[in-house]
Amino acid sequence: MKLGPLWDPALDAFAAETRAFNAKLPKEQMPARWTPEAIAKARDLSQIMGGVFATKTLTGFEERTIPGPAGPIRLRTFVPPEVRAVYLDIHGGGFFMGAPEMDDAGNAALAKHARVATVATSYRLAPEHPYPAGPDDCEAAALWLLANAKREFGVDRLLIGGGSAGANLAAVTLLRLRDRHQSAGRFAAANLVFGVYDVSGTPSQLRQGMAGFRDLYLPQHDAAARKHPDVSPLYADLAGLPPALFTVGTADYLYDDSLFMAMRWRAAGNEAELAVYPDSVHGFTVFATAMARAANARITAWVAAYS
Repeated sequence: MKLGPLWDPALDAFAAETRAFNAKLPKEQMPARWTPEAIAKARDLSQIMGGVFATKTLTGFEERTIPGPAGPIRLRTFVPPEVRAVYLDIHGGGFFMGAPEMDDAGNAALAKHARVATVATSYRLAPEHPYPAGPDDCEAAALWLLANAKREFGVDRLLIGGGSAGANLAAVTLLRLRDRHQSAGRFAAANLVFGVYDVSGTPSQLRQGMAGFRDLYLPQHDAAARKHPDVSPLYADLAGLPPALFTVGTADYLYDDSLFMAMRWRAAGNEAELAVYPDSVHGFTVFATAMARAANARITAWVAAYS
Protein backbone atom coordinates (compact mmCIF):
# COMPACT_ATOMS: atom_id res chain seq x y z
CA MET A 1 0.00 0.00 0.00
CA LYS A 2 1.41 3.37 -1.03
CA LEU A 3 1.02 6.11 1.56
CA GLY A 4 0.98 9.79 0.76
CA PRO A 5 2.52 12.54 2.89
CA LEU A 6 1.24 12.77 6.45
CA TRP A 7 0.45 16.46 6.03
CA ASP A 8 -0.65 18.74 3.22
CA PRO A 9 2.53 19.59 1.24
CA ALA A 10 1.28 23.18 0.97
CA LEU A 11 2.07 23.54 4.68
CA ASP A 12 5.78 23.19 3.94
CA ALA A 13 5.73 26.80 2.77
CA PHE A 14 5.10 27.85 6.39
CA ALA A 15 7.76 25.63 7.98
CA ALA A 16 10.64 28.13 7.92
CA GLU A 17 8.56 30.79 9.67
CA THR A 18 7.39 28.19 12.18
CA ARG A 19 10.94 27.10 13.01
CA ALA A 20 12.05 30.71 13.41
CA PHE A 21 9.11 31.41 15.70
CA ASN A 22 9.84 28.31 17.77
CA ALA A 23 13.46 29.40 18.24
CA LYS A 24 12.29 32.60 19.93
CA LEU A 25 9.99 30.88 22.38
CA PRO A 26 11.18 30.93 26.00
CA LYS A 27 12.60 27.64 27.17
CA GLU A 28 10.12 26.44 29.75
CA GLN A 29 11.51 23.96 32.24
CA MET A 30 9.55 21.88 34.69
CA PRO A 31 10.56 22.61 38.30
CA ALA A 32 12.41 19.89 40.15
CA ARG A 33 9.64 19.95 42.76
CA TRP A 34 6.08 21.20 42.43
CA THR A 35 5.89 23.44 45.48
CA PRO A 36 2.79 25.61 46.06
CA GLU A 37 4.84 28.56 44.81
CA ALA A 38 5.79 26.75 41.60
CA ILE A 39 2.18 25.75 40.98
CA ALA A 40 0.97 29.32 41.56
CA LYS A 41 3.52 30.61 39.07
CA ALA A 42 2.50 28.01 36.50
CA ARG A 43 -1.12 29.11 36.87
CA ASP A 44 -0.30 32.73 36.05
CA LEU A 45 -1.73 33.08 32.54
CA SER A 46 0.65 35.96 31.83
CA GLN A 47 3.60 33.56 32.19
CA ILE A 48 2.41 30.61 30.10
CA MET A 49 4.14 30.16 26.73
CA GLY A 50 5.77 33.56 26.81
CA GLY A 51 2.61 35.38 27.80
CA VAL A 52 0.48 34.54 24.74
CA PHE A 53 -2.61 34.40 26.97
CA ALA A 54 -1.93 37.77 28.63
CA THR A 55 -4.17 39.70 26.25
CA LYS A 56 -6.76 42.34 26.98
CA THR A 57 -10.16 41.08 27.99
CA LEU A 58 -12.37 40.37 24.99
CA THR A 59 -15.92 41.66 24.97
CA GLY A 60 -18.97 39.53 24.33
CA PHE A 61 -18.37 36.87 26.98
CA GLU A 62 -20.79 36.14 29.78
CA GLU A 63 -20.16 34.30 33.04
CA ARG A 64 -22.54 31.97 34.83
CA THR A 65 -22.37 29.07 37.26
CA ILE A 66 -24.10 25.72 37.23
CA PRO A 67 -24.31 23.04 39.94
CA GLY A 68 -21.40 20.62 40.07
CA PRO A 69 -20.64 17.45 42.02
CA ALA A 70 -18.59 19.38 44.59
CA GLY A 71 -19.87 22.93 44.21
CA PRO A 72 -20.55 25.48 41.47
CA ILE A 73 -18.91 25.10 38.04
CA ARG A 74 -18.09 28.30 36.19
CA LEU A 75 -19.07 28.59 32.52
CA ARG A 76 -17.82 31.27 30.15
CA THR A 77 -20.07 31.69 27.12
CA PHE A 78 -19.95 33.55 23.83
CA VAL A 79 -23.16 33.67 21.79
CA PRO A 80 -22.99 34.99 18.20
CA PRO A 81 -26.01 36.53 16.43
CA GLU A 82 -26.78 33.24 14.66
CA VAL A 83 -26.45 29.98 16.60
CA ARG A 84 -26.50 26.68 14.76
CA ALA A 85 -25.00 24.55 17.53
CA VAL A 86 -23.43 24.74 20.98
CA TYR A 87 -19.74 23.95 21.40
CA LEU A 88 -18.54 22.76 24.81
CA ASP A 89 -14.89 23.79 25.22
CA ILE A 90 -12.57 22.25 27.83
CA HIS A 91 -9.36 24.17 28.44
CA GLY A 92 -5.92 22.64 28.73
CA GLY A 93 -3.19 23.02 31.30
CA GLY A 94 -1.90 19.61 32.29
CA PHE A 95 -4.87 19.01 34.62
CA PHE A 96 -3.34 21.40 37.18
CA MET A 97 -3.43 24.86 35.63
CA GLY A 98 -5.37 26.86 33.06
CA ALA A 99 -8.78 28.52 32.96
CA PRO A 100 -11.62 29.07 30.47
CA GLU A 101 -10.20 32.52 29.65
CA MET A 102 -7.25 30.84 27.95
CA ASP A 103 -9.51 29.99 25.03
CA ASP A 104 -11.27 33.36 24.71
CA ALA A 105 -9.69 34.39 21.42
CA GLY A 106 -10.21 31.01 19.79
CA ASN A 107 -13.74 30.65 21.09
CA ALA A 108 -14.78 34.14 19.98
CA ALA A 109 -13.44 33.45 16.47
CA LEU A 110 -15.04 30.01 16.37
CA ALA A 111 -18.37 31.42 17.51
CA LYS A 112 -18.40 34.11 14.87
CA HIS A 113 -17.20 32.07 11.91
CA ALA A 114 -18.70 28.64 12.66
CA ARG A 115 -21.92 30.08 14.13
CA VAL A 116 -21.72 28.17 17.37
CA ALA A 117 -22.37 29.34 20.90
CA THR A 118 -19.19 28.47 22.80
CA VAL A 119 -19.46 27.30 26.40
CA ALA A 120 -16.06 27.07 28.09
CA THR A 121 -16.20 25.15 31.35
CA SER A 122 -13.99 25.33 34.39
CA TYR A 123 -13.09 22.23 36.36
CA ARG A 124 -11.31 21.48 39.60
CA LEU A 125 -7.55 21.35 39.25
CA ALA A 126 -4.89 19.06 40.68
CA PRO A 127 -3.06 18.69 43.01
CA GLU A 128 -5.70 20.17 45.32
CA HIS A 129 -8.29 18.15 43.42
CA PRO A 130 -6.68 15.13 41.74
CA TYR A 131 -8.45 12.65 39.48
CA PRO A 132 -11.41 12.14 39.22
CA ALA A 133 -12.41 15.70 40.17
CA GLY A 134 -11.69 17.23 36.76
CA PRO A 135 -13.50 14.59 34.70
CA ASP A 136 -16.42 14.66 37.14
CA ASP A 137 -16.88 18.40 36.59
CA CYS A 138 -16.61 18.11 32.79
CA GLU A 139 -19.19 15.32 32.82
CA ALA A 140 -21.50 17.55 34.85
CA ALA A 141 -21.07 20.43 32.38
CA ALA A 142 -21.91 18.14 29.46
CA LEU A 143 -25.00 16.82 31.24
CA TRP A 144 -26.11 20.38 31.96
CA LEU A 145 -25.87 21.19 28.25
CA LEU A 146 -27.81 18.08 27.33
CA ALA A 147 -30.62 19.23 29.60
CA ASN A 148 -30.49 22.98 28.96
CA ALA A 149 -28.96 23.83 25.58
CA LYS A 150 -32.31 24.18 23.80
CA ARG A 151 -33.73 26.47 26.44
CA GLU A 152 -30.57 28.53 26.91
CA PHE A 153 -29.29 28.81 23.34
CA GLY A 154 -32.22 27.88 21.13
CA VAL A 155 -30.60 24.73 19.67
CA ASP A 156 -29.91 21.24 20.92
CA ARG A 157 -27.15 20.33 18.46
CA LEU A 158 -23.97 19.89 20.49
CA LEU A 159 -20.25 19.62 19.80
CA ILE A 160 -17.33 19.18 22.18
CA GLY A 161 -13.66 20.05 22.01
CA GLY A 162 -10.53 20.86 23.91
CA GLY A 163 -6.78 21.17 23.72
CA SER A 164 -4.04 19.21 25.50
CA ALA A 165 -5.49 18.02 28.83
CA GLY A 166 -8.79 19.46 27.62
CA ALA A 167 -8.79 17.04 24.68
CA ASN A 168 -8.27 14.16 27.13
CA LEU A 169 -11.18 15.40 29.23
CA ALA A 170 -13.37 15.85 26.15
CA ALA A 171 -12.72 12.25 25.08
CA VAL A 172 -13.28 10.95 28.63
CA THR A 173 -16.51 12.95 28.83
CA LEU A 174 -17.80 11.34 25.64
CA LEU A 175 -16.94 7.90 26.99
CA ARG A 176 -18.75 8.62 30.25
CA LEU A 177 -21.78 9.94 28.37
CA ARG A 178 -21.84 6.74 26.32
CA ASP A 179 -21.32 4.33 29.20
CA ARG A 180 -23.18 6.06 32.05
CA HIS A 181 -25.90 8.04 30.27
CA GLN A 182 -26.29 6.49 26.79
CA SER A 183 -25.87 10.01 25.41
CA ALA A 184 -22.60 10.20 23.47
CA GLY A 185 -24.66 10.29 20.28
CA ARG A 186 -26.13 13.63 21.35
CA PHE A 187 -22.77 15.22 20.50
CA ALA A 188 -22.33 15.62 16.74
CA ALA A 189 -18.54 15.98 16.66
CA ALA A 190 -15.36 16.26 18.73
CA ASN A 191 -12.56 18.75 18.00
CA LEU A 192 -9.50 17.28 19.75
CA VAL A 193 -6.37 19.44 19.60
CA PHE A 194 -2.90 18.11 20.58
CA GLY A 195 -4.44 15.96 23.30
CA VAL A 196 -2.85 13.69 25.88
CA TYR A 197 -4.59 10.33 25.48
CA ASP A 198 -2.10 8.04 27.26
CA VAL A 199 -1.26 9.54 30.64
CA SER A 200 1.12 6.65 31.31
CA GLY A 201 3.36 8.06 28.59
CA THR A 202 3.65 7.62 24.82
CA PRO A 203 7.12 7.44 23.22
CA SER A 204 7.06 11.10 22.21
CA GLN A 205 6.11 12.12 25.76
CA LEU A 206 8.86 10.05 27.33
CA ARG A 207 11.46 11.14 24.79
CA GLN A 208 10.90 14.80 25.57
CA GLY A 209 10.63 14.24 29.31
CA MET A 210 7.27 15.91 29.91
CA ALA A 211 6.02 13.94 32.90
CA GLY A 212 5.47 16.25 35.86
CA PHE A 213 1.76 16.77 35.35
CA ARG A 214 1.05 13.06 35.82
CA ASP A 215 2.18 12.99 39.43
CA LEU A 216 0.03 16.01 40.28
CA TYR A 217 -3.08 14.61 38.60
CA LEU A 218 -2.62 10.97 39.59
CA PRO A 219 -0.61 10.87 42.82
CA GLN A 220 -1.90 7.43 43.88
CA HIS A 221 -1.75 5.75 40.45
CA ASP A 222 1.13 3.58 39.29
CA ALA A 223 1.98 3.11 35.61
CA ALA A 224 -0.59 0.36 35.16
CA ALA A 225 -3.37 2.36 36.84
CA ARG A 226 -2.59 5.32 34.60
CA LYS A 227 -3.68 3.20 31.64
CA HIS A 228 -7.24 2.97 32.94
CA PRO A 229 -9.60 4.10 30.15
CA ASP A 230 -11.14 6.81 32.34
CA VAL A 231 -7.65 8.28 32.73
CA SER A 232 -6.07 7.39 29.38
CA PRO A 233 -8.83 7.12 26.76
CA LEU A 234 -6.40 5.59 24.27
CA TYR A 235 -7.06 2.30 26.09
CA ALA A 236 -10.85 2.58 25.99
CA ASP A 237 -13.31 0.82 23.75
CA LEU A 238 -13.92 3.75 21.41
CA ALA A 239 -16.95 2.39 19.55
CA GLY A 240 -20.00 4.58 19.16
CA LEU A 241 -18.30 7.96 19.38
CA PRO A 242 -18.90 10.95 17.08
CA PRO A 243 -16.67 12.11 14.20
CA ALA A 244 -13.46 13.69 15.44
CA LEU A 245 -10.75 15.98 14.12
CA PHE A 246 -7.30 15.41 15.65
CA THR A 247 -4.86 18.31 15.30
CA VAL A 248 -1.17 18.04 16.23
CA GLY A 249 2.29 19.27 15.26
CA THR A 250 5.27 17.05 14.49
CA ALA A 251 7.39 18.79 17.16
CA ASP A 252 4.78 18.33 19.89
CA TYR A 253 5.68 16.10 22.82
CA LEU A 254 2.14 14.71 22.45
CA TYR A 255 2.62 13.91 18.75
CA ASP A 256 2.27 10.16 19.25
CA ASP A 257 -0.90 10.59 21.30
CA SER A 258 -2.80 12.05 18.35
CA LEU A 259 -1.36 9.58 15.85
CA PHE A 260 -2.35 6.62 18.01
CA MET A 261 -5.74 7.97 19.08
CA ALA A 262 -6.86 8.96 15.59
CA MET A 263 -6.11 5.47 14.28
CA ARG A 264 -7.86 3.75 17.20
CA TRP A 265 -10.85 6.11 16.83
CA ARG A 266 -11.14 5.13 13.18
CA ALA A 267 -10.50 1.43 13.85
CA ALA A 268 -13.45 1.45 16.27
CA GLY A 269 -15.73 2.38 13.40
CA ASN A 270 -15.91 6.12 13.94
CA GLU A 271 -15.03 8.91 11.52
CA ALA A 272 -11.65 10.48 12.23
CA GLU A 273 -9.53 13.09 10.49
CA LEU A 274 -5.87 13.59 11.41
CA ALA A 275 -4.45 17.05 10.71
CA VAL A 276 -0.67 17.15 11.13
CA TYR A 277 1.40 20.36 11.00
CA PRO A 278 5.15 20.21 10.31
CA ASP A 279 7.62 21.59 12.87
CA SER A 280 4.80 22.74 15.14
CA VAL A 281 5.16 22.54 18.92
CA HIS A 282 2.60 22.03 21.65
CA GLY A 283 0.10 24.89 21.77
CA PHE A 284 1.07 26.26 18.34
CA THR A 285 -2.51 27.18 17.40
CA VAL A 286 -2.31 30.34 19.56
CA PHE A 287 0.82 31.65 17.81
CA ALA A 288 0.85 34.49 15.29
CA THR A 289 2.08 32.32 12.42
CA ALA A 290 0.77 31.19 9.05
CA MET A 291 0.87 27.60 10.29
CA ALA A 292 -1.43 28.46 13.18
CA ARG A 293 -3.78 30.33 10.88
CA ALA A 294 -3.94 27.32 8.57
CA ALA A 295 -4.71 24.99 11.49
CA ASN A 296 -7.37 27.28 12.93
CA ALA A 297 -8.98 27.74 9.51
CA ARG A 298 -9.28 23.98 9.13
CA ILE A 299 -10.69 23.60 12.64
CA THR A 300 -13.24 26.36 12.03
CA ALA A 301 -14.34 24.89 8.71
CA TRP A 302 -14.61 21.44 10.26
CA VAL A 303 -16.67 22.66 13.22
CA ALA A 304 -18.90 24.66 10.88
CA ALA A 305 -19.52 21.55 8.76
CA TYR A 306 -20.89 19.71 11.82
CA SER A 307 -22.85 22.65 13.21
